[in-house]
Amino acid sequence: MTKEEFISCVKGGLIVSCQALPGEPLYRPEGGIMPLMAKAAEEAGAKGIRCNGVKDVTGIKKTVKLPVIGIIKKNYDGFEAYITPSMDEVDQLVAVGCEVIAIDCTSLSRPGNLTASEYIRAIKKKYPHQLLMADCASFEDAYNAAAAGVDFVGTTMNGYVGGNTASVLDGPNYRLAEKIASSISVPLIAEGRIHRPEDAAEMLKLGALAVVVGGAITRPKEIAERFVHAINDSAEKNYQ
Repeated sequence: MTKEEFISCVKGGLIVSCQALPGEPLYRPEGGIMPLMAKAAEEAGAKGIRCNGVKDVTGIKKTVKLPVIGIIKKNYDGFEAYITPSMDEVDQLVAVGCEVIAIDCTSLSRPGNLTASEYIRAIKKKYPHQLLMADCASFEDAYNAAAAGVDFVGTTMNGYVGGNTASVLDGPNYRLAEKIASSISVPLIAEGRIHRPEDAAEMLKLGALAVVVGGAITRPKEIAERFVHAINDSAEKNYQ
């Protein structure tokens, strides 16, 4: 799939992140559940899927006709980046035909001690036609990733890296999204703490190409916890 074709597929639409990690209720080592989530998203009108791991990527691509943004979450001893942190993960995702591969493009250390820009250039040299999405924490991350040659930038890591963590918002960072969309020529895929449909619509108004939503759609434990916390908070106030 070309960049233009991917843009045409997802423009102005919803990309649903279908992920479950070990220890979460919907995780199964044999897979099978996330493809069903992806099918539900497709039937709802989603324009793309973001997913983690070769097994889920393969299962989802067999189940839906939507383009896939693939990642592999892997921790390496002595390094901080965990979203597609090395060429080994890229090789695996290329082999299963991900339309887009998302990689950590923050200041977190990665195997080989490559900077994000060096990592991007290495991938593009090996796979010149592979579309890449930069998972960023800041405007600087997005700017540098765009200059290095990524095809899309995302706000995925904002609030979770370095100095951003202390001031993490409960909702999306509209200010960052607007700055990226208005200042960087590479299309923005908004992602991160988008809990409500209104949040997603606002991101599109600010100039995002598309919006990724995960926890608010495909993580029922997280969804239920929000209801429980709200109910408990209300009950405490009523009995004070």
